[in-house]
Amino acid sequence: MEKIDCAVIGAGVIGLAVARRLAAQGREVVVLEAEGSFGTGISARNSEVIHAGIYYPADSLKARLCVAGRRLLYAYCEERGIAHRRCGKLIVANSDGQREELARIAAAARTNGVDDLQLLSREAARSLEPALECSAALLSPSTGIIDSHALMLSLLGDAEGKGAVLAVSSPVLGGEPDDAGIVLDIGDASGTRLHAGVVVNCAGLGAQQVSRRLRGLPAASVPPLHYAKGNYYALAGRAPFSRLIYPVPEAAGLGVHLTLDLGGQARFGPDVEWIDSIDYSVAPGRADAFYAEVRRYWPLLADGALLPAYAGIRPKLTAAGQPASDFLVSGPAVHGIRGLVCLYGIESPGLTASLALADYVGDMLTGF
Repeated sequence: MEKIDCAVIGAGVIGLAVARRLAAQGREVVVLEAEGSFGTGISARNSEVIHAGIYYPADSLKARLCVAGRRLLYAYCEERGIAHRRCGKLIVANSDGQREELARIAAAARTNGVDDLQLLSREAARSLEPALECSAALLSPSTGIIDSHALMLSLLGDAEGKGAVLAVSSPVLGGEPDDAGIVLDIGDASGTRLHAGVVVNCAGLGAQQVSRRLRGLPAASVPPLHYAKGNYYALAGRAPFSRLIYPVPEAAGLGVHLTLDLGGQARFGPDVEWIDSIDYSVAPGRADAFYAEVRRYWPLLADGALLPAYAGIRPKLTAAGQPASDFLVSGPAVHGIRGLVCLYGIESPGLTASLALADYVGDMLTGF
C-alpha cells in the first residue's frame, strides 16, 4: 500500500486550487479524479463570471471568500496571463420599489467589503449601454468574466510543478481512518489502496457520496444534497451589450440575467429545475418564458432569438423554497476524523472564491 501526504478528491477548480495550495507547502499531493479528465463537472458548466461579492449574507463564507477570492483571482490571472475581462455588471431596476432595492443592495454589499458600486440614473446607465431599458441601475465595476478552463490548466500546472500528481479514472470507492491518516480504496485498473495523512473531499456533486463511503464518518455530519439545474440559452447573433446585465433579484433568485463569454457570445438564464438525478439536457421550449423577462431590460430582443446552450447543476444543501445555504467546510472539529476536510455545497461563487477557499482549507490543515 502506497503512502502519501495528501489526497485531494476531485479535480475541478476547487480541488485543483486546494492541490496547488497544499503542494506549495511542500506536501506530497495526489489528486484523485473519477472521470477521465479534470474539470468535467460543475467547473465545466458555469457562466465563468468573476463575482464581486454583492448578494451574500454578511460574514458568511460565501461573502468573505468571494471578496477575498476575487482579488486573488484577478491578480493570479494578471500574473499568469489567463484570459479574463473586468467587464463590469449592471443591476437594473424598472420600478420605484426596485430603485429602493438598489440602495439596499449597495448598502449590504458595502458590509461585505464591496465598496465600488455606483448608483446610476436611467440616463447614465443608457450612456454605458444604449440598448438597455431601466429606471436606474447599480454598476459593479469589479464583476468580470474568465476562461475557466485556462484557469484550471494553470492551477494544475502550478500543482504539478510542485510535485503533485493527477490520477484520472480513479474514483474513491471507500476508505477508513486509522491513527495516522485514512486508507482509501481506489477504483482504478489496479485496485490501488492509498494511505493519506490528509484527505480533502472536493468531489462537488459527488462529495456526499464520497463521504458516505468513508467508514467511521458520522452520518449526521454529511448534509443532504439537492440538485438545482440551471438551463441557459444563447443569443442567435451578438448582443449590443459590453457588460453583464442582471435584474434586481427576486425572492426565487437572481432572475433571468445576461452574461457574456470572452468571445462576446451572450447567454441568458437560468431557468431553474429541481431534479432528482443528473441530467444536462436543455429543452428548447423552456426558453419561451424568458422573452418577457428579458424584454424588461432589453425591449428589442427578437422572437426566436434564444437557442439551447448548456445546463449546469448546483449542489444545493437546502431544498426548493428554503433559504439558501452557505458553503460548508467540515473539518475534524465537526466530524472527529483526523486530517479529513469535506467541502459541501460549493456552488456559485465557488469559481471566484477558489483561491481563497484553498487558503481556508490549507489553514484548517495546519498541523496535520
